[in-house]
Amino acid sequence: MVKTIGNPLSWSAQALGSAAGHVAETTEHIGSHGNKPITVDQINTLTMDDLRDALRKGADDLGAARADVLFLCLIYPIIGLVLVGFGLKMNLLPLLFPLMAGFALLGPIAAIGLYEISRRREAGLPYNWGDALGLIASPSFGAIVVLGLYLLAIFTTWMLAAAAIHAITLGETPATITDFVRQVFTTGAGWAMIIIGMAVGFCFALLVLATSVVSFPLLLHRDVGVPNAIVTSVNVFRKNPRVILAWGLIVATGLLLGSIPALIGLIIVMPLLGHATWHLYRAAISDTAAP
Repeated sequence: MVKTIGNPLSWSAQALGSAAGHVAETTEHIGSHGNKPITVDQINTLTMDDLRDALRKGADDLGAARADVLFLCLIYPIIGLVLVGFGLKMNLLPLLFPLMAGFALLGPIAAIGLYEISRRREAGLPYNWGDALGLIASPSFGAIVVLGLYLLAIFTTWMLAAAAIHAITLGETPATITDFVRQVFTTGAGWAMIIIGMAVGFCFALLVLATSVVSFPLLLHRDVGVPNAIVTSVNVFRKNPRVILAWGLIVATGLLLGSIPALIGLIIVMPLLGHATWHLYRAAISDTAAP
């Protein structure tokens, strides 16, 4: 079957019209009080082979729907470049690296359409970028939005923390980029900022990893509500700390490598990691878990 990107205007009109009828319904699913949480014994023990399998299946999804997923992921490097443009203003220069590093905290939000494509492909349903973004009509859309706002709050808190770390170490805004680089790498205060910033940033990254490694795909797949999705994600991390930490390292490395050539590499890295995250979720949660 030939797949095309489709007409953005016609799709948007249809999707918005459909979403309007679901606004009231989505609010009822944020907590999903009628559904039992997924228990620890319904969470599978993962191995490094599961990571390799998730990446392989993610690459298969990317190859099968590359026109649509590349279209979806163009927005990620574009937003990144806009942020870099703002960050290059001298008064924001000290926050440029925290801004780009923290941008990765929002990755699960950016990948939600990719999870939907993988879900539809796995179920044998039609898939293109319009179908992916059609999840705004899903009963779980309200819960997904709430979880996205949670990640946005973490990102904002990280930026405030980074600003505070700069204020208590280097303190003043540099006159030029050269002065800033010199202060960071040739002074004790600069190295203190690097060490403290990396330690605090690791804590933020670990929090996001633990609470969102499977929570977004789970909400997309099952009507479990935000609290259950977060608890399940944390339980997946607690049951498989070594594998999930390795996955976090793979994601961080992939995003770093994809960012080096002016963020253009993210057009490939983002869909690969997004699709792979769906398959990691499918490996982590037993099919016997009640939907």
